[in-house]
Amino acid sequence: MSNLLNNGDFYTSVTPVSTAAEEYLTIGQMASEFNVSLRTLRFYEDRRLLSPLRHGTMRLYDHRQRARLQMILKGKRLGFTLTEIGAMLRTAAREEPEEIENALAPDKIVSQISALERQRQVLYVAIRELRATHQKLQQGAMPAIGSGSHAAVSAA
Repeated sequence: MSNLLNNGDFYTSVTPVSTAAEEYLTIGQMASEFNVSLRTLRFYEDRRLLSPLRHGTMRLYDHRQRARLQMILKGKRLGFTLTEIGAMLRTAAREEPEEIENALAPDKIVSQISALERQRQVLYVAIRELRATHQKLQQGAMPAIGSGSHAAVSAA
């Protein structure tokens, strides 16, 4: 790779790393581009969802790995588990972000919509309860936890 500089025992990349045919991103560049942590990318690699090119200890991500990460993130936005996303990635015909949708069976879509609607209802109830509690606190009806309004018990 012409854009890698050998600094003794390791290679340093010139941003971004390129060959005549393809551009590669380092793990830091990939994290920055997709607004994820380095730890997240390493975790996805451990789960075999991503498989960057390894050059010594450096991870290099090509366009296919970037597309896979887009698919993973889209699957997460749709509420799927990483196990489910991994299965979808294995059945996807191409490594394109929209393929995550093509890998979904109609019954899986209906099931996921139902699960998300249940989650939405739970969130709605929690928000309603928190608003009611907040309103009571604003009106002075309830003492705030830790506000010192509890009577002190002293040992005699």
